[in-house]
Amino acid sequence: MSEKNKMLDNNETYQLIDKNETYQLLDKKGTYQFLDECDIVYECYEHGAAFTIEEMDSLNLPHKELVVKNLFLRDDKKKNFYLVTLPGYKSADLKRLSEQIPSRKLSFASEDDLSKHLMLGKGHVTPIGVLNNAEKNVTVVFDRNLQEQRIGIHPMENTATIFLKFEDVKKLIEHHGNPIVLCDM
Repeated sequence: MSEKNKMLDNNETYQLIDKNETYQLLDKKGTYQFLDECDIVYECYEHGAAFTIEEMDSLNLPHKELVVKNLFLRDDKKKNFYLVTLPGYKSADLKRLSEQIPSRKLSFASEDDLSKHLMLGKGHVTPIGVLNNAEKNVTVVFDRNLQEQRIGIHPMENTATIFLKFEDVKKLIEHHGNPIVLCDM
């Protein structure tokens, strides 16, 4: 198994499309293990389930201004999928975003699509969810304002938040092989 696909305690595995390697899904515990193995510095805070930014705001978390908003979107033909990450205080203008990516008209993907592509449930969306996307067919879209910042994301479950450098998250996704787009939102 390659260095980038090492790990995990769960038993789910997938064959990579273009490589003769086994790919294991990340869960919360596996995420911590993976970050540790990659020597990525992070702070972790366990908390009750939080499904929205508003619920995150109500928690007594330090650094809550660093928590990002994550949207799982699709184009109108359901052929292209996008995981969009932006500062928690911002709103996404889907029409403008579709012009910047560029993409056909965007809308929210279904829970079934979220589960199929990222192995995540509603309220658990996180940019590192694409590490579960063995087909690497989900494009990750980041707001440029996240560069050189620390961000707060879920570690595959919405019962914890980890704070780490944006560049570390971007590097993990680049290494995994999903396309990345930086734009102004």
